[in-house]
Amino acid sequence: MLKFLLEKEFKQIFRNPFIPKLILAMPIIIMMVLPWAANQEIKNLKISVIDSDHSALSKRLANKITASGYFRLTDFSASFHNAMQSVDAGKSDIIIEIPFDFENSLFKSEIVSVMISANAVNGLKGGLGSAYLSSIINDFADELSAERGNHYQSSIIRSQFRFNPHLNYKAFIIPALFVMLLTLFTGFLPAFNIVAEKESGTTEQMNVTPVNKGIFIISKLIPYWIIGFVILSICMGIAALVYGLKPAGSLAAIYIYAIIYILVVSGLGIVISNYSSTMQQAMFVMFFFMMTVILLSGLFTPISSMPQWAQTITTINPLKYLMEVMRAIYLKGSGMHELLPQLFALCGFALIFNGWAVLSYKKSK
Repeated sequence: MLKFLLEKEFKQIFRNPFIPKLILAMPIIIMMVLPWAANQEIKNLKISVIDSDHSALSKRLANKITASGYFRLTDFSASFHNAMQSVDAGKSDIIIEIPFDFENSLFKSEIVSVMISANAVNGLKGGLGSAYLSSIINDFADELSAERGNHYQSSIIRSQFRFNPHLNYKAFIIPALFVMLLTLFTGFLPAFNIVAEKESGTTEQMNVTPVNKGIFIISKLIPYWIIGFVILSICMGIAALVYGLKPAGSLAAIYIYAIIYILVVSGLGIVISNYSSTMQQAMFVMFFFMMTVILLSGLFTPISSMPQWAQTITTINPLKYLMEVMRAIYLKGSGMHELLPQLFALCGFALIFNGWAVLSYKKSK
């Protein structure tokens, strides 16, 4: 019986010419566009330089700042007042003021203060811009210290970044996009499939057959397992070929967690479809749930940065657990024994949602 139900499901999927194209095209477009658009790296900050010293070292510092790739020199101002006018006009985001006698003070081993003023209307931009600029100045001090045999005071802080040493935001966002695409496809499609059958009358015909409710739900889940594997494989291939991002951990672990997660989100889609009478109703309910779980999953911002009440809500968000798994396997090379809490959580969600899907499906004899 299951064989014939699966045949029916696949025929329904491939009869619609739009769905196969969507399964192939959407992951490619999302993976090629979103890592560049949803990027929280701050680059091309407009900087105004106030060089009161006009020395070789002050020019060298200005050149080092612009050569970093994070800053674009838009203005050499004669005074702080003029630089502030440039900020007010939107021509500058950040100001650096190099004081008079900058070079001579360094030769005398004196402490020199360089003032950084950032436009903090956009707090993220202002904060990161100031941090980047401070890092460049510290690096400049290190260079001078090495050249002069520690004649200059050098910065004493050394940072070592683990797992993502180049602080590449794409390495953070791309594994999370895999999860988002799995959620959208394997959540929306089963829900819409069942509601479409209700509207067309196919469900009523199935209800008068001796098909068991559990077998019927399984026949709805298996095709989306396969679709989920196809989507995940496409995404991982693009990540490797286009971005050079490959999992540091086990490929098998990724697929094992994906199998369980697809069960979770497909089960949720079927539950929603069981309570929905029309396609429009199912679409709005699914959209509400998907927007909520995606925004509270840590996709763009760390969960630890959220307020405590939001962090508490994320404990019942299955998307969060697979997001953690993908990033841990891709960036840290974590094994399944290190990700057992996420495994238990996803298994629990799978049992709850699929059990609910079977119980809520109303089958008339």
